[in-house]
Amino acid sequence: MKICVFCSSSDAVDPAYFAAATEMGALIGMEGHTLVYGGGKVGMMGAVARAVHGNGGRVIGIIPDFMHRKAVAYEKCDELTITADMRERKAMMMGTSEAFVALPGGFGTLEELSELITQLQFGILVRPLVLVNTLGFFDPLAAVFEKFYREKFAKPEMASVLALVPDPAEAMRRIGGFEPPRLVSKWFA
Repeated sequence: MKICVFCSSSDAVDPAYFAAATEMGALIGMEGHTLVYGGGKVGMMGAVARAVHGNGGRVIGIIPDFMHRKAVAYEKCDELTITADMRERKAMMMGTSEAFVALPGGFGTLEELSELITQLQFGILVRPLVLVNTLGFFDPLAAVFEKFYREKFAKPEMASVLALVPDPAEAMRRIGGFEPPRLVSKWFA
């Protein structure tokens, strides 16, 4: 299975986040899956990729040209695609992947997650999405989602599309046991 992981490229984050990234990559590799990700060697992105390789998995990196020119690419990727821009990168990542995992990250991760959730909401993609809630990182975002449901900006059924889990092991269990949700129309009557 090709599993896309969205996460931080920062080297300055808490070591617990790096540990989760390393565990996620190790599980992907040990279970014989392929990582699809943003192609970086830095931050949690690099930790995931190195752990996948260290555990026998394949790594597909997709990186925009401007980032590649900054020499932050993980050149050891089994496949490294250089895209024209961030939009093309994201489209390739989403089009290539069979499951999605979000580890903690910044604005880039939030932007990728937002588009993915929107595509899941409309049924454009029907694939598992798991958010690994290391150190309660996604708790504030989950609260925003709950506000969306309460105030009818989104239907509560969307909660079945988004799995919030405590660790990478549970993320892999959720992906393995994925059953497509029964989506209702996005629009309220």
